Order: sequence, then C-alpha cells, then structure tokens
Amino acid sequence: MTILLALGAAALYGLSDFVGGLLSRHSSVWAVAAVTQISSTILTVLATLFLPGDPSGADWMWGAIAGVGSGTGTAFLYRGLAAGRMGVVAPLSAVGAALLPVAVGLATGERPELLTWIGIACAFPAIWLVSTSIGPTDPGGPSRRVGEGVTDGLLAGLGFGLMFAALGQVSDEAGLAPLALSQAVSIVVVIGLATTLRQSWVPRDPTTWRAVVVGGLAAGAAVLFLFATQTGLLTIASVLTSLFPAFTVLLAATVLRERTHAAQAVGLLLAAVAVGLVAAG
Repeated sequence: MTILLALGAAALYGLSDFVGGLLSRHSSVWAVAAVTQISSTILTVLATLFLPGDPSGADWMWGAIAGVGSGTGTAFLYRGLAAGRMGVVAPLSAVGAALLPVAVGLATGERPELLTWIGIACAFPAIWLVSTSIGPTDPGGPSRRVGEGVTDGLLAGLGFGLMFAALGQVSDEAGLAPLALSQAVSIVVVIGLATTLRQSWVPRDPTTWRAVVVGGLAAGAAVLFLFATQTGLLTIASVLTSLFPAFTVLLAATVLRERTHAAQAVGLLLAAVAVGLVAAG
C-alpha cells in the first residue's frame, strides 16, 4: 500500500508541476505559487472536516515545520523556473527532497531490506537523469546561470526534503489537521520570500487563478504522501514520491510532444527498475 500511495503522490506532484509550469509561462511565477498554496490550504482544511483526527502538540509542531519546508521549496523552485534554470534546479531539488527524509528515516531506526536498498540506490540517479534538461541561455553567462541554479536547487531540495521529513513524523492518529497547518504556513513563507526578494505575488492576471487546479493536485499529493508515511517506511515513501519528475517528463512528451533526451530515457528506465526493486523488497 505504501508503494501505491507514494507513486500516487509522485503522479499528482508531477502533474501539478506540469500544469504549474504551463501557467508560469504566461503569468508571474510568484503569483502562481501563492494561488497554488492558498487553494491547497483551503482544500486541505475542507478535507480535515472528514478526517479530523486527534493531533498532539508534536503533530502541530511537525505540521508547522513542514509548512516552512513546503513554502521554501516552492518559492525557490519557482524562482529557478522564472529564470529558466530548471535544467539545474529540478535535479538538485528532486534529489535533495529524497536525501533528507532518507537520512531522517535511518536516524529514527528504519532499516529497509537489501532489495529495497538497491532500489533506492537506483532511484537517485533516476531522479537526477529524468530531471535534467537543457534550458534557455542566460544573458548573464553560463557560469552565472549554473551558479544561481545550484543555489535555487539546493534551497528547493532542502525545503521539500524538510517537508517530507517533517510530515513523516506526524502520528497516525493526527488526521489531516497538521497537514492543513503546513499548507497555511507555506502561504506565509511564499509571500514573505517574495516580499524579501521584491517580487510581486499578487495575482493580477486572470490566468493566474487557474493555479487553483495546481493547488488541488498538490493538496492531493500531500495527503497521499502523508498516508504513505503512516503505512510504511519514510525512506521508501520519500524516495518513490521524489520520482515525480518522471511523470512531468512523460506528460511533456505525450501532451506537448516534447522530445525525450537520451539521459531522460535512461532515467525513466532506472525509475521503473527502482520501483520494481522496492516493491520486491
């Protein structure tokens, strides 16, 4: 069940990134990020009415920490997208999103089987390869482009990794309330970072409001990931969920008819192998 839930989360995250990327071509990425987080919060709060749970003080704390990670990851991922550095940002953020939760899982006593470990080992290069693409040139020069992309990617990966690791600490009895809190905190973080970086986050373009759909997808992904961590190991759930770029690449290839590079094809193959090994383990 953990594997299916994590892959479902990866599929929804991949779809949300795909739709969000399309919207960001025509609207302010900060406004898209803000609308995404706001709609995700509203939908998660509504879902909490059906799964209220009994969260402890620690669950609320982990939810708030997850919100800081979610907002930070989203902000710097979108900043990389706005500057056309996704070929650098995406692989770093996706691998970073998997590394931190795996480290936390091991530190808290999780010990996956050997086949699962082999699958995890295959997943990291798969995430990197499938995320790698060649973006447009940067007027500031290649070194500036790569340097800034590395910063955005590391910060985004740290943010998403923190979100996954924190949600993995929420108890089974907590319900969805801590997740709703995390989504609400992420709104404050996105707006705060946009203000600090002197970027407008106010959705003035009507097209931006289509990001409500992105928020719904992200909310569904977060719920599935939370359930995955509650039914199995955080190490497995986080690594499989971090394969979300594979779904984005597949959607771009089928819907937009974008060409899949050789490295991405190898990454997709490794991703399939990784899932099979984790399932077998």
